[in-house]
Amino acid sequence: MRQSRTRTGLHHHSAEGRHTSDLRMDPSTASTPEGPYMNNLEKFYFPPGLFSKENRKPVIILLLAPIVLTTWKYYGSKAFYLAHLSTKFVIFNSAAMTAEWYNYLSAFLLLGVTAAVVIKVVFKESLSDYGLQVGDWKFWVPAVLVVGAVMVGLSYPSAKDPQYIAEYPLYKGAGDSMEMFAIHAVAYLAFYFSWELFFRGFMQFGLTDRFGVWGAILVQVALSCIVHIGKPDSEIYSSILGGLVWGIMVYRSKSLWPSITTHWILGISLDYFICFG
Repeated sequence: MRQSRTRTGLHHHSAEGRHTSDLRMDPSTASTPEGPYMNNLEKFYFPPGLFSKENRKPVIILLLAPIVLTTWKYYGSKAFYLAHLSTKFVIFNSAAMTAEWYNYLSAFLLLGVTAAVVIKVVFKESLSDYGLQVGDWKFWVPAVLVVGAVMVGLSYPSAKDPQYIAEYPLYKGAGDSMEMFAIHAVAYLAFYFSWELFFRGFMQFGLTDRFGVWGAILVQVALSCIVHIGKPDSEIYSSILGGLVWGIMVYRSKSLWPSITTHWILGISLDYFICFG
């Protein structure tokens, strides 16, 4: 019996020793910089899952969006062209026209082309999945007629507002003739194409799987509203409602064309009323 107890005691002591030794050898349990302190720091500063499979697309979109938009606002603006580039190149001997086209071209490249390249090259997906398709035209054609009429109706009183008159049209020479206005309108369409592809296409469709329909709509509404800062105050607030309306139209129709068309109608009708009354 004594021998048995002795063996048992030795066995217990040996197991306890191994357990103690294991604890000492496990850095995650030691009170050293390599122990739980460092692990907690890593968890605090580097939350897991940043580039996990399900997060990869939204992370790319949400990191790229502020970079692209900030670059466009600072280096793609009329003000940047007039301050830094107007002495280097001018088209049609008009710095004002060149400034407008520079703003539109930079938007086309930074917003439109960037979104398309990321969709095709990085995500390896079709642009039709992001709204560049006809979609449910039986829904959006009547919707464009109704919403477009509302946009024209809203733009008429806005054209009498001194804030809007000071801001628009972006090229003041657009009202010199109907020919100049037509050129301005075509350039404006290219701008709205890029804008809608970025916000309602790249962002909204790209975030829907991870955030849900409403989550994706609200994210693009928030960012598109922020980009309007510096515009007339009523336009900034209106951009929230507009972003919701266009987001819903795009979701329902699975096409960007209703938002491109009605957004362009709003912008060009405002400019027309300012220029020609």
